[in-house]
Amino acid sequence: MAELPEGAEREHGGLIPGTRQSAFSLTTQKDMPIPVIIAVPHAGRSYSQALLGQMRDADYSKIRLEDRFVDRIAADACTATGASLLVADAPRAVLDLNRATDDVDWDMIANLPAGQARHSAANRRARSGLGLIPRRLPGLGEIWQRRLSEGELAARIRQIHVPYHAALASTLQKIRDRWGAALLLDLHSMPPLKKAHKDDVPAHFVLGDRFGASASDRLVACALRHFAESGASVSHNRPYAGGYVLDRHAAPAHGIHAVQLEICRSQYLDPEWSETTDEIHRLVPLIAGLVRTLGEETARIARDSGLPIAAE
Repeated sequence: MAELPEGAEREHGGLIPGTRQSAFSLTTQKDMPIPVIIAVPHAGRSYSQALLGQMRDADYSKIRLEDRFVDRIAADACTATGASLLVADAPRAVLDLNRATDDVDWDMIANLPAGQARHSAANRRARSGLGLIPRRLPGLGEIWQRRLSEGELAARIRQIHVPYHAALASTLQKIRDRWGAALLLDLHSMPPLKKAHKDDVPAHFVLGDRFGASASDRLVACALRHFAESGASVSHNRPYAGGYVLDRHAAPAHGIHAVQLEICRSQYLDPEWSETTDEIHRLVPLIAGLVRTLGEETARIARDSGLPIAAE
């Protein structure tokens, strides 16, 4: 994690089971100069040797499960703007923070008593391979060499999922209380999108707002305009509209807005998706500008609502 900007404070929370490593870090500035928090749930890289030993092909799985180094973009954008920053240190392979706690493929859990496995819409999605605990990947198949115990699953939920989402909810409320409105930017990376036809130019960014449910249209319009004015190709809700993080934390009617942003990995990673390229230095100002623009619009939304905002 980068050095703290002046005036910022960082705290660590949660625990990756079987280690002494915190599950996430939260960086905030005392005066919260902008009503935005960037959250990065999928960039964690703290793998224990025991975990790596349980994976059939750890290098393959890490590269495909991680939003590799998107936390570096987020950290630089927060330093430039004063936004708060929540970064998961726990790898997505251990637990996916953008999934509900019942989004489990129960066939992964060993020695369940008869009739205990639960089934739901979330569970049916998990059975495709990428639930709360990722199970399968294209080109690899099964990620793990053994099934989990119920105790291991419960520990991951208790020590990673619960405190991460509690920290995010608490910070959003603090921002909202100070400004009258708050914005969560949930930051991810995506593989390059496929062309719909030979002349198609796939988007390099995808902005998701749960089809209008998670954020004010004004914020979404500002974000789309920012990318258009920057000459960047952007898509809205297709193919990624956001997931559990937005469903859980967004409450536009109460002044808490949330959008998800996917960044194409080709924009800042090498062709193997392993290391950053010099293009990351071009990308950071674009994302910082987006954060600044959305922060200003969030403050205007608070002002228009008549709720108190920070002194200007």
